[in-house]
This record gives sequence, C-alpha cells and structure tokens, in this order.
Amino acid sequence: MDDIKNRKYIGRLIYTVLAEQKSVREAIMLFPQSSDKSIECAYHALIHYEADEDLRYRDFDYREEQNDYLEFIAETLSRGKSLPRNIIADYEPYYKGTARKWDNSLKGFWKEFLRFINI
Repeated sequence: MDDIKNRKYIGRLIYTVLAEQKSVREAIMLFPQSSDKSIECAYHALIHYEADEDLRYRDFDYREEQNDYLEFIAETLSRGKSLPRNIIADYEPYYKGTARKWDNSLKGFWKEFLRFINI
C-alpha cells in the first residue's frame, strides 16, 4: 500500500518539476525512502533530466522527447502503477539501494550528482 501511495506522490512531484514549480533538486530532496524500482527509476530519470539541461536548451526535439518521457513516468506513477519493465531496466545499472535524501546543502547536491555520473 505504501508503494502505491508513494508512486502517486512521486508522480505529482514530477509534474511540479515539469511545470517549473519546483527544481529537480527540491523534488529529489522530497523523495521517500523506498525499495520500489519504479520510484528509484523516477529518481534517476529526474537526475538525468537535470544533467541534460544544456542539451535540452540547444536541441528542441530532445527537450520535447525528454519532457514527454518524464510526463509518461509521472502519469503512470500518479495512477499508482508500476513503470514498464523496459524503462526500469534502462535505469537499473544506476541503482544503488533506495532513493535517499541528500545533505541539505549545495555541497550535498553536487556530491550526489557527481557520484551519479561516476566522477
């Protein structure tokens, strides 16, 4: 039951990022601790979204595709559904346990971001 409630919450959270009501960093800090693969996938999709900010700015088609992809994730999770296995499998190599909150500072954000991109 918690997984469904958390999925719905994460779906709404992603919508706030897409509507530019929250930054990716703000949204990530609100992620619940979870071992749900759909939630972990959404976590990494948001980090990927943030990492591609320059590319999205330069390439309209890429921006639209990435926005549609995140919207699909948000829509699926907002209904409490699990993400399709192929989407989860795309992000699975990046999973390192549950989504976790970062140190609430700029240093904490960059530490986790650099860990994610393996620097």
